Amino acid sequence: MKRDGQKIDIRKFLPHRQPMLLVSNMPFVDNSSVITEFKILPHCIFLENEVFMEAGLIENAAQTCSAIVGQSFYDKKDLEGTSNNIIGYISAIKKVEIFALPRVNDLLVTKAKLVSRYDLNGVSICTMSSNTFRNDDLIVDCTLNCLIQEV
Repeated sequence: MKRDGQKIDIRKFLPHRQPMLLVSNMPFVDNSSVITEFKILPHCIFLENEVFMEAGLIENAAQTCSAIVGQSFYDKKDLEGTSNNIIGYISAIKKVEIFALPRVNDLLVTKAKLVSRYDLNGVSICTMSSNTFRNDDLIVDCTLNCLIQEV
């Protein structure tokens, strides 16, 4: 993530920590879209027989999507994630199609777009679409509703 030409560590803006952090890099984000990367390492808790499970794919999509709306809760000059504290929830899974399950050491690239957003008193309710790729192959297509709020 970059603001004013400076790279930002996404881990400072997501409440997730290992072993639940499923985004390792965010090469692009703006007000309506985001691209994240996640390398599946052997110690990942969403692995079963070296295959990344469906729940991990959905959580990766949710963490990716939350970056779009979540960034608006922070000051523009905040590079450390200290100007606010937020939490996000998947409020509904509207659609999930999983075409393949990735394996250990695969790199996932997830691209998400904001479909709609409603803000009220420090809470954002939003719908986002997300596509996850392994190499150039689409492996997940989903639409999620998320609730993001200040705490």
